[in-house]
Amino acid sequence: MKKTYLILPILAGIMFGSSGIFVRTLTQNGIDQTTLLFLRFSIAIIPILTAILLTDKKLFKIDLSDLPLFLICAVCIIGLNLCYNESMTSVSLSLAAVLLSLAPIYVLIIAYFLFNEKITSKKLICMALAIFGCILMTRVLETDLSNIPLFGILSGIGAGLFWAVYLMASKKSIEKGNHTYTILFYSIIFITIALIPLTDFSQISDFVSINPILIILFLIMHSTFSFALPYILSTLSLNYMDSGVSSILLSGSEPLAALIFGLVIYAEIPTTLMFCGFVLSIIAMMALSRKESID
Repeated sequence: MKKTYLILPILAGIMFGSSGIFVRTLTQNGIDQTTLLFLRFSIAIIPILTAILLTDKKLFKIDLSDLPLFLICAVCIIGLNLCYNESMTSVSLSLAAVLLSLAPIYVLIIAYFLFNEKITSKKLICMALAIFGCILMTRVLETDLSNIPLFGILSGIGAGLFWAVYLMASKKSIEKGNHTYTILFYSIIFITIALIPLTDFSQISDFVSINPILIILFLIMHSTFSFALPYILSTLSLNYMDSGVSSILLSGSEPLAALIFGLVIYAEIPTTLMFCGFVLSIIAMMALSRKESID
């Protein structure tokens, strides 16, 4: 494995971590959550479509039996994005990213109850450390409980749950022979169609009218950098490295990027305990991902 390929999942994580900038800008300019998602996914069809055309046109072919899993993936993507967007506007970007990165824990728990998959003591330790790190990041030990945005935290947890179910459903679809690009393409087609009646197009026109060229460029960047390109890069990385290595690099770089963006752009300065919680959670999740790749 060439070390230059390690940059692929790292870039994907940084791009995922930048999504809070786009979400906050759009919501501050009067774009509601469903309209925001329509913009993200409808525009994302183009780069995903391009990726398929450049990879293999046969990826467009699917069996009707694949549709239920695609629909589950679509529902999970909508739920993930709604919860994650809400979390990013309610709590710090770094906390929202860490709560999302807890998805592997939910995967382990769901797999334990549904498929009787073993949870080792080392995995339990990693899970406990990651959760304790999140508790530190919420500032529950440093502030009045009434000041903690509970809805933002619950939204972050919900995002992680939707992400976990998506990972399991997409893995099942991949085992049936479908490519990640195929799953994404048909999922976002379903999502875009479902969001059309819920989209406020007047909000879009009002926003674009502020500065058409600049805003359209911003919308393209939002869709490309917060959704399409990270998925493409993380998928490409699997051609050059183990999925566990890719997962470790992505899970470590996304929250770190969110922390830096929150610090530089929104002056979200973490306290000492918050930073310790951040580091503890990331180390625990990276160790958990590593164990998963070995197991």
